[in-house]
Amino acid sequence: MSQASPAVIRFDPAPTSAPEIDHPRPERREVGDPERRTWVLYDNAADGLATGIWECEPGRWRIEFGPREHEYFIVLQGICRVYDAEGRVETFGPGQAVFLPPMFKGSFEVVERVRKHFVIVER
Repeated sequence: MSQASPAVIRFDPAPTSAPEIDHPRPERREVGDPERRTWVLYDNAADGLATGIWECEPGRWRIEFGPREHEYFIVLQGICRVYDAEGRVETFGPGQAVFLPPMFKGSFEVVERVRKHFVIVER
């Protein structure tokens, strides 16, 4: 007896479902109080993997990854910056990909409304 193949997950640039909406926690905000929209397309705690589409308006806030948290994303639209704890900054735009490793500390800034595909792994 053969098992059915897992379903393919489609990453359309404009999902039709309603997003989860949130804002950076007040203690992490550095500039503004941007609205963030997340369309989670796959989330499985058993395998430590979450994927989806994320969108945010301009603003800046501190980020801190745990010892098992990794994120890879590719910018679809807009411009963002990632600052590390030492103050170095990298700017990313459409078509550029980013990997943030476990224990990363710094800030995330949305310069121009951003939309990205993301993959978060916790292992």
